[in-house]
Amino acid sequence: MTDWNNQSPIYLQLADRLGQALLDGTPPEGQAMPSVRVLAAEYGLNPLTVNRALQAMVDAGLLESRRGLGMFVLPQASERLRAAERERFLNSEWPILAAKLRRLGLSPSDLQWSYEEQGQ
Repeated sequence: MTDWNNQSPIYLQLADRLGQALLDGTPPEGQAMPSVRVLAAEYGLNPLTVNRALQAMVDAGLLESRRGLGMFVLPQASERLRAAERERFLNSEWPILAAKLRRLGLSPSDLQWSYEEQGQ
């Protein structure tokens, strides 16, 4: 079971989680997404909710529906998603984080930023 919050509709939260998996390469571009039934069972959701999430991803240009075959990840889906996530982060999350860092008196050298420490 997955925890859902009350901040946004569950189908959008699911679309976000599936998008994060796409950024990690799961499934790879050109490959099929898991079926609605599989996703509904995995996340403990109604299949209609899963369908709405997948449709939101189609609308965002990340997936395409192939009649009788399912949903497939479009080429460049991860690049489109990464660009949208970067813009959202820089416009919404970063200003809040930067303000908190200033309030705490933290500088870039205090952060000891390293991709290796994060397993990347």
